[in-house]
Amino acid sequence: MKKVDDLDIPELNVYTKLGENRLRRYFEPAPGLFIAESPKVIERALDAGYEPVSFLVCEDILEARMNVCGDDPNLPERERGLRILDRCSGVPVYAAALGVLEKMTGFHLTLGMLCAMRRKVLPSAEEICLGSRRIAVLEEIVNPTNVGAIIRSAAALGIDGVLLTGGCSDPLYRRAARVSVGTVFQVPWTFMDKKTWEWPGAGLKKLRELGFVTAAMALENKSLPIGSELLSGADRLALILGSEGEGLSEETITNCDHTVMIPMSAGVDSLNVAAAAAVAFWETGRK
Repeated sequence: MKKVDDLDIPELNVYTKLGENRLRRYFEPAPGLFIAESPKVIERALDAGYEPVSFLVCEDILEARMNVCGDDPNLPERERGLRILDRCSGVPVYAAALGVLEKMTGFHLTLGMLCAMRRKVLPSAEEICLGSRRIAVLEEIVNPTNVGAIIRSAAALGIDGVLLTGGCSDPLYRRAARVSVGTVFQVPWTFMDKKTWEWPGAGLKKLRELGFVTAAMALENKSLPIGSELLSGADRLALILGSEGEGLSEETITNCDHTVMIPMSAGVDSLNVAAAAAVAFWETGRK
């Protein structure tokens, strides 16, 4: 462990000077890096086989020296952080006062721990679909908070995989992974290949070839209610969710098997896409 008074050293550029897009291309053409934040998120990434490169921690986390049960799921985050450092012996650890970290990184450091980790090669869309009954397709959802929340709901409510169009926020961006509470490392996901899964035309065709009923979440007069048995009874179902502002493209809506809506009341026209996703996953997952 190395204590630092400021973070202006080359080893910490990944935390202080490189944005998430540059981190993503760090080893180009090989997969790059991402920053995982908070002990719980880091632990889930480690459990999923992601390789840590270094840690940047608040020095207060090193003051916790209580004897704790390593298998306790309710382990306090500070003590969980200590367990992670023990687990990753040999990985460089840099520690500084919380005020220094927040000043130099430019953001509030949730629960006192960051970890730079290597990305993995993403699976293909076909691999995600193989054996899946329920998948979610995210079309141009650019808000990382929404992407993380959708994946968290997917993990909790029985969605087998998530496909993303190229304009979506990356699920491994720091905020997305944190909002997902690390479930981005539990639910299989990938970006659709532009050559063979060009969205929406080729992508929708591929989904049908793989046996999926395609259902677009859209406020259309002809839309099925979300509780329809045509959806919950489908052997394989792809739920397609659109961007926060514009919703799904007209081409996507026109070429899906069904359009689906969640009935609203009290003059409210729609839900935030992450909230709508949770309702849709619950309703269409029931048989």
